[in-house]
Amino acid sequence: METLQELLEKDLSYLADSLREEFKTMEGSNLLITGGGGFLGYYLVQSVLYWNEKRAAAPIDLTVVENYKRGAPEWLLGLRSRKHFRIVEHDASKPLPADLPPFQWIIHAAGIASPIYYRQFPIETMDVNINGLRHLLDGARARAGGRDPVRGFMFYSSSEIYGDPAPEMIPTPEDYRGNVSCTGPRACYDESKRYGETLCVNFARQYGLHITMARPFNNYGPGLKITDRRVIPDFAGDVLAGRDIVMLSDGSPKRTFCYSADAIAGYYKVLVRGRAGEPYNVGVETPEISMRELAEKVVAHARDLYGYKGKVVLQPPKEADYLVDNPQRRCPIITKARTELGYDPRIGIDEGLRRSMVWYGHNRVAPEA
Repeated sequence: METLQELLEKDLSYLADSLREEFKTMEGSNLLITGGGGFLGYYLVQSVLYWNEKRAAAPIDLTVVENYKRGAPEWLLGLRSRKHFRIVEHDASKPLPADLPPFQWIIHAAGIASPIYYRQFPIETMDVNINGLRHLLDGARARAGGRDPVRGFMFYSSSEIYGDPAPEMIPTPEDYRGNVSCTGPRACYDESKRYGETLCVNFARQYGLHITMARPFNNYGPGLKITDRRVIPDFAGDVLAGRDIVMLSDGSPKRTFCYSADAIAGYYKVLVRGRAGEPYNVGVETPEISMRELAEKVVAHARDLYGYKGKVVLQPPKEADYLVDNPQRRCPIITKARTELGYDPRIGIDEGLRRSMVWYGHNRVAPEA
């Protein structure tokens, strides 16, 4: 089994190859990532620092804003001594501190994406997706037309804005308008992402700003905490604790899953090369597999890597509204990102799951009660 450093080197080298032109475009400029201590921040941040150290002619100066709501990630704190990098502890739903430099590139990744946690913190979820976004957009607008404007601004939206599409709209294109509840238990997340996109589109149109939106489809991989309560880390937690994999459903909902290194390549392409005011699906089109099939794949890799002896068990959820508004299928059409951005995800589900299980093996935590 690879060491953690070998796994990171493999993924970060892959990202540097995939983003050669995008990172060259960003060299010598300032990049802001809000929420950089979260799952997607793991490779958003490390890929830039890797580029600076291994390939850059002129470094990208990176600032991460993080409120540490779910604790201070050790991996992020361990990077504090790296050159051309700073971490600012700050609530991204508020205006940025006045002493920060002007940023030519902005990624608004701050937010609560796990259904377990955004149902616990619905107001905070909406605040960062709407108020925090508005503060950043106002700042970008203030610099429009000046000598040092924002060159690229990307808002992390979500595939959840599509809700539960009709069967004929799966796979789902960007122009599908969605089937979303505005009052259900997931509405704080889904609807604030939808309104966030509305803000972005209108700022782009009215003020001529280069703003794009990324719609992630079921990303997974290194950086996704084993305590996040999403499906793959839940399975990994069961495996590493020696328990059976317990599924709180009948296992029938289907998804496609995009490994984090492929996803991050897509997001930087959306930031740098996307058309202003446009959304882009970022994910993979195949294979679309059921949760039960996903669990069986995790079991197979766990047996190979760790000698796992457990099995898959189906149980009803303890929370009555756990699966309310949970879509039965989620699968993107990524033609737009492929043709306009050169997005080309290449890490398949089995290789991605194997790498993920290796990463979790190096990032174990005590089993939760």
